[in-house]
Amino acid sequence: MDSSPTPANAAIAQAVAAPQHGPRPLPLFLNILWRETEGDPDLRRRALAGLRRYQDAQRPKHPQRPPCFAAAGRARLLQYGSENSRAPVVFVPSLINPPAVLDLSESRSVLRHMAAAGHDAYLVDWGSPDQADARLGLAGHVADRLMPLLAALPRPPILVGYCLGGSIVLGATALQSFPAVATIATPWQFSAYPTADRAMIAKLWEDARPTCERLGYVPMEVLQSGFWAMDPERTIRKYAAFADAESGSDAERAFLAVEDWANGGAPLTYAAGRDLFEGFYGDDVTGRGEWRIGGVAVDPSRLSCPTLSIVSTSDRIVPAAAGPALAQEHSLSLGHVGMMVGGRACEALWKPLSLWLSSHGG
Repeated sequence: MDSSPTPANAAIAQAVAAPQHGPRPLPLFLNILWRETEGDPDLRRRALAGLRRYQDAQRPKHPQRPPCFAAAGRARLLQYGSENSRAPVVFVPSLINPPAVLDLSESRSVLRHMAAAGHDAYLVDWGSPDQADARLGLAGHVADRLMPLLAALPRPPILVGYCLGGSIVLGATALQSFPAVATIATPWQFSAYPTADRAMIAKLWEDARPTCERLGYVPMEVLQSGFWAMDPERTIRKYAAFADAESGSDAERAFLAVEDWANGGAPLTYAAGRDLFEGFYGDDVTGRGEWRIGGVAVDPSRLSCPTLSIVSTSDRIVPAAAGPALAQEHSLSLGHVGMMVGGRACEALWKPLSLWLSSHGG
């Protein structure tokens, strides 16, 4: 990187030195910014201005945390609705990044929408693993974390999984029957990922694995760097656009909330990271029907309960073709995160999902 005393270099020096919110890892973000804006000084200036604004901005107040209904290890089951005659509906987020994407703010919360619609809604919060959890793989998250939480409910719930949480939900179906199951932007058929993406992820894990093995966990920064590498242009352009967002606007508040979520989160256990990178991305054990929970093969095609797969044709993180083949499919054209919290999320996803849940006892 050029170290001459230009205004852009001065701005980068300020960004690195300032106490700030993300992006994490910041040096990698700055390298991507520099590379993606080469030959476009205006984009570079605006992206740096957006970065500085993000770091300095006052954060909106977080929604009040709902009560904890049950616990299993470090995981918690948070209750948003109230018990009624309907089947409980449990939302299972990814292990990557915090569960707050499903409850980002008072107005951008699929959980609060479901509670307002009369659903007895719950959210799994995986918590932060400790050293004792290093050997807890993805199957262990199903058997030793999710299943005990579900057992605390008065009756079997409908399960809704987002991203990797959907993969975990499908894993749970190997151990118990449920009234209905829905997945949202869930990776399952990893052979459907572009070859270049799988190669990039394999190299990322090859480089990170020795350190992760020594630590006993996979730092969030390792995962974030993979997401950025999938779409570096968008990573930079959204910061450039943020430089021009109206102060105090809903767009400003939404950007801050989403980016704080994306730059936060607990690490993965080492075993879960190994399962994800080697078993899922590397060997496509889910797509080939070879993922086993408690000795039972996970096979969504054999489910007899109502099932729904929600995919997006414009999802860069989980391509639509990588989703599980379930009884019903609902296709969107929204980004991986936008489908949950974007301006069109309520009409495009929350309301149709709520109706589907109601039609199956939720």
